[in-house]
Amino acid sequence: MKKVYVGALIALLAVGGGIYAWQRKGAASAEAVAYDQVPVKRASISVTILSTGVIKPENKLEIKPPIAGRVESVLVKEGARVRKGQTLAWMSSTERAAMLDAATARGPEELKKWEELYRPTPILAPINGTIIQRNVESGQTFATNDAVLVMSDRLTVKAQVDETDLAQIKLGQKATIGLDAYAGEEIRGTVDQIAYDATTVNNVTTYVVDVLPDGAPAHMRSGMTANVTFVVNSRENVLTVPADAVKVEEGKMVVLTEDPNTKQPLKREVQTGATDGKRTEIIDGLKENEAVLVVSFNGLGERKTNAANPFMGGPPRGNKKPKGR
Repeated sequence: MKKVYVGALIALLAVGGGIYAWQRKGAASAEAVAYDQVPVKRASISVTILSTGVIKPENKLEIKPPIAGRVESVLVKEGARVRKGQTLAWMSSTERAAMLDAATARGPEELKKWEELYRPTPILAPINGTIIQRNVESGQTFATNDAVLVMSDRLTVKAQVDETDLAQIKLGQKATIGLDAYAGEEIRGTVDQIAYDATTVNNVTTYVVDVLPDGAPAHMRSGMTANVTFVVNSRENVLTVPADAVKVEEGKMVVLTEDPNTKQPLKREVQTGATDGKRTEIIDGLKENEAVLVVSFNGLGERKTNAANPFMGGPPRGNKKPKGR
């Protein structure tokens, strides 16, 4: 009976020891990583916010005639740029149209006589802008509540910005506009207005931000889908390192460099600036062409494990020195 107890005890100790050894091995492998040496280099960093929007007229104006009648001629097409006071069309009142129809039956001379006696009424452009809709053609009749033409002073982008990003959007801020219909083309713009009233859809709160193109191209149309990139911060020709090379320890920004004597990873405190998520600006603590250590990954996205990671605790025995690029 004692032999059975002793055998069971030995088996339990063996299993426990195996589990402990496996855990120790796993912990050691988790702490052991390989590094690539990446030089500190000068680059430009642009911190941006992405948004989607729709092209809309900033001020949409419907042109309605003062009296009912008939259109004699339309002088503009959709997309035409017009100036304030320009004649857009000629119209006849209902009475004039009836008299001209009667005169036409009596012959061309009679028609010419009445056309000279009763001149048509011009429809004038009330503002400088673009004709975005032409709703009538020559000979068509209309009522006083019909918009014969629709125009806009300029086109703008109505961008939907998440409330979490709104604090970083300012009036006059620069942005770039990309149209889905013309991929690859960028249009420079400026933040012109920020809405005070929010829109909530599926528990997501957004605000409409008007982005005014610095120069709207001729192919820009109302209703087009646009992608807007707001430039929050831009830094030119500054020292940078990969963003994943910088860690936070006890409220301080730290990078790893190689100790020249031991060839082991060495922590160094740095002062950082802007980051775009890929590269981080270094204000102090590193010089150009110095190297920082960045965790190395294999082709499967797994960390290579042949050196100690000082960010993850004490190094296991038998470490290999960091791998140089």
